[in-house]
Amino acid sequence: MRLSSRLRHPPLVPRVEEPRVEGRFHLADGRRLGYAEFGDPAGPVVLWFHSTLGARRQFPMLGRRAAEKLGLRVIIVERPGTGWSDSHRYAAVSDWVADIAQVADALAAQRLGIVGLSGGGPYALACGALAPLVARVSAVAILDGTVPSVGPEATSGGVTDVARRYHRVLTQLRRPLAVLSTVLLAPLIPFAHNAYRVYASRWPEDDRRVLADPEVEAIFVDDMVNAFHGRCLAMVDDARLLGRDWGFRLADVKVPVRWWHGDTDHVVPIAGVHAAISRLQDAELTVRSDESHLGGFAKIDEVLEHMRSQL
Repeated sequence: MRLSSRLRHPPLVPRVEEPRVEGRFHLADGRRLGYAEFGDPAGPVVLWFHSTLGARRQFPMLGRRAAEKLGLRVIIVERPGTGWSDSHRYAAVSDWVADIAQVADALAAQRLGIVGLSGGGPYALACGALAPLVARVSAVAILDGTVPSVGPEATSGGVTDVARRYHRVLTQLRRPLAVLSTVLLAPLIPFAHNAYRVYASRWPEDDRRVLADPEVEAIFVDDMVNAFHGRCLAMVDDARLLGRDWGFRLADVKVPVRWWHGDTDHVVPIAGVHAAISRLQDAELTVRSDESHLGGFAKIDEVLEHMRSQL
């Protein structure tokens, strides 16, 4: 097997089924955002924002089948620096909204739903809070989303502590850290199956059950390959932005929010989520009993059913 093939499709790792459509949105300043599309091309639009370690194909078959059944047009948009998206340095999470407004224009979508998974959660909330997009957003859904780490709405525990502690280093050394991450991790891609098994073994038991699914392994490795296309800048930028002020307050979110979260989540502890929910204007929390951070993958169909009811 040639090296280039081993990098694209590592041995023993199942392949991700290709989306119905993949491409790039072209923004007014010349930048491009990669995307993948699933479901009904004529259906109501749901924009899906992937996790920090994620890319445009981070959408398992459960979600793909649900999108088709419900007649939804689900589009996963890659953040700058991953996959087919050009690198760009946002000053705050809120900067994402202007780019997504252009995506909505390109789709001719006057009403849409927004879903954020894990590190994609703050970007989804921003779209439900800020012009020029909020007037088009019918509802926001969050799956195991992160919570503020600084400012008056900050909480403690899990990834928020890490983001707060290291955001200055990530800001000052953004590009060198991204290059270093690529240099250290990219050589593991041809051996991704074994590296993935070691990685999965470090997670709590609840998450290990999710990671044992061959489809999840395929998605995870595909996400990593796409991250290396952007020299890991997207991962560093997410960590950098989540460790500073998001550019809006949770109380600014004007649309209904439905949030799913595991009560044993060690990445984003449930106490911080309860605090976030209390600050949102219109929010409902669904707690998944005895589930950790990755259990939300099993709720994607439920999330899409909720979105369909709002569109």
